[in-house]
Amino acid sequence: MADRAAGLFPESASPQPAASKSGVLPSQEIRRLIADGRIQASEPVADRQIQPASLDLRLGNRACRLRASFLPGKAKVESKLAHLLMAELDLSSATVLEKGCVYLVKLAEELWLPDYIEAKANPKSTTGRLDVFTRLITDYGAEFERVPNGYSGPLYAEIMPRTFSVIVHPGLSLSQIRFIRRRAELTDNGMKELDKEKELLCSDDGNSSKANIRDGVELSVSLRCNGADGIVAYRGRKNTR
Repeated sequence: MADRAAGLFPESASPQPAASKSGVLPSQEIRRLIADGRIQASEPVADRQIQPASLDLRLGNRACRLRASFLPGKAKVESKLAHLLMAELDLSSATVLEKGCVYLVKLAEELWLPDYIEAKANPKSTTGRLDVFTRLITDYGAEFERVPNGYSGPLYAEIMPRTFSVIVHPGLSLSQIRFIRRRAELTDNGMKELDKEKELLCSDDGNSSKANIRDGVELSVSLRCNGADGIVAYRGRKNTR
């Protein structure tokens, strides 16, 4: 597949762009990847999928119920299903995924990335509210949620509802992906200088707070409620709608 991609996209062998253009790609460049055929899909990519710096990924038409979670390692995803497949589900109409079960769904999108672009996926906030565990898998993947630079091939979502059984259908977006031109990295010294200039963190009262920088920026998120009702989160109860 990589040889085919090189033939279709000879510009992928071009040198990596200047370091000044490194980092997460914005929506304009995601649209360019789509126009250039670097991002392909069984159904045309819709405008609503394109976020300021990410792309929503959609479920395809077929799901597999698995015995367990897995990573393909030195193999393609489909080659592992013979040992893990319990049942196949047709998602062409709304389908229930049972809580506590592991499913694999091939996504509508696939990638033909040049060798200077990698990608990283993460679940959308909706999955957290529904307590649905999901993560991205690629062919030959040794790590969840990461797409190596130059990857050409399909994308899959591992899905496990943990609190509720859920209804899914083709086109549903449970995760999103960001594209990265080289990895934007900054040393701790660089971060300290940036903190002096920009004040990276603020305290509970909204005032600036000195960042604790050690192998990156250490931070915490306040759950203090400023509203009158005192509610900061909801916990789902089992055996309810």
